[in-house]
Amino acid sequence: QVQLVESGGGLVQPGGSLRLSCVASGFTFSRYVMRWYRQAPGKERERVAMVTADGGYTNYADSVQGRFTISRDNAKKTMYLQMNSLKPEDTAVYYCNAIGLTYWGQGTQVTVAS
Repeated sequence: QVQLVESGGGLVQPGGSLRLSCVASGFTFSRYVMRWYRQAPGKERERVAMVTADGGYTNYADSVQGRFTISRDNAKKTMYLQMNSLKPEDTAVYYCNAIGLTYWGQGTQVTVAS
């Protein structure tokens, strides 16, 4: 069955960095556009970044542009989100998703606080 497993979250100080991973299984990962989302307490889930199936094109929310980098390794069926210059407003649970599939992982908590 389809599985998406996010990891790499944690507690980091403002200005710090984290690298999130999303390991996929149960579907042909290399054929799907992938996206990172996040959901902060009391807020709706929002799009963070997107990468095409071959990794050749990426797109970011304005709030993370220039600070976050999305990438993927199709051989490892894994997507990444490198997050630099983190801000308190980046605090949220981060999820990955394959566009077109209605499956979600458990998410990984990112907390940015001093």
